[in-house]
Amino acid sequence: MYVLKPGIKRDPERRWALPDRIFFGFGACHILAGVFLRRSPLAGFYGERVVPDEGFSGNHIFVTDGTVAFDFHGYVLRERLVAHHCNCWRRQQAGWHGRMERVDFDLLDTADLNRRKMLGPDQYFGDAVARAERFLARVDHAKRYEKAAGSGGCDA
Repeated sequence: MYVLKPGIKRDPERRWALPDRIFFGFGACHILAGVFLRRSPLAGFYGERVVPDEGFSGNHIFVTDGTVAFDFHGYVLRERLVAHHCNCWRRQQAGWHGRMERVDFDLLDTADLNRRKMLGPDQYFGDAVARAERFLARVDHAKRYEKAAGSGGCDA
């Protein structure tokens, strides 16, 4: 798991300058998920999130159809993504534990996101929605989905 240098998440310009995968993996995962759901490159997907227990960090939002998931890694079996995320946080924070929740709010609505301590798409240094759209446009969604579903691996 990549660890951000101290202060980057609080500095809008430095955060914006991160490579796409790090940007969408460490603080803007909800924007990528929201744009995915709006574009709907594949049917049947919904947002899901890892919510850490009180006193821990480690929130993460991705999209899934219940079997395959997509986030900044690419397409992977949902169970593998959840296990990877939880194991990474457990290595960094002794006793880490969290739960899974289906997303029941608009991932691109600033007010909904701010209520959950996340930035809205208009609160980044640049156009986060356009950046997510460019990221998603580089992916052959059908091909990557089938590869992940068939192999059980992560395929970015």
